[in-house]
Amino acid sequence: MPLHVAPAPAPALRSVLTALGSPTAVREARTPSLRAAQGPATPELPLPVHVLDRITPQGLSATRLAGWRFLIRCGDRAVAAAETMLTPDGWAFSHFFEGPYVASTELALKQAESLQHPYQPRLLSVPGLYMLTLWLHGDTAADGAEGHPAATDLLVPLAPAPPGIAAYRPHPVADLLPVLTLRATRLPLLGSPAA
Repeated sequence: MPLHVAPAPAPALRSVLTALGSPTAVREARTPSLRAAQGPATPELPLPVHVLDRITPQGLSATRLAGWRFLIRCGDRAVAAAETMLTPDGWAFSHFFEGPYVASTELALKQAESLQHPYQPRLLSVPGLYMLTLWLHGDTAADGAEGHPAATDLLVPLAPAPPGIAAYRPHPVADLLPVLTLRATRLPLLGSPAA
C-alpha cells in the first residue's frame, strides 16, 4: 500500500527551498554530502517530527510537534535532511543535517511501502532514549501536525536504535510502549535513597 504523506505547511516548504537556493546556507551547512552534491537538490517526503518528552509509568504522555523534516534528494538518493521549526512569525528553516538517520529514514519508508495497510508516515523522537522512530499512523486523513500514537499505529525504530531494540522492525504502539516505559523509568541505584 502506498504511504499517504501529509502535506507540509507551505511556508515550511518555501523556507527549505529558499535555503537550498542560498549558496551561503548550503556552504555553511555542516553537511559535506549536500555541499558536494552534483545536480539539483530537491526537498521530498515532508514528515512531521513529533517529540515524546516523557513516558510515564502509566504509559504515553502527550506528544508535541517540533517541526517538519524534508529529505533532500540529489539524483537517486537522499544526501541530507532539512529541518524547519515554528517561530512566532510562522514556519522557518532551521538547519541542514546528515548522518545515519537520513539513510535510515529512507530505508524505513521504502519498507513501509510494502505493508498491507495504508499509513501516514511521521517521525517520533524519544529524546530520553536517544531514539527516533518512523511512526506509521493508521488515520491517513489526519492532520499530520496533530495527535498522538494510537495503540494500533506502528513504530519502526530507526538505526541506530537503542541496545535491545531491533531497527526497522515494525512494532504496534501497544507492544513497544511497555518496553519504552520500562527503559525510561529510572530505578534507584542500590544504596541510594528512593526519590
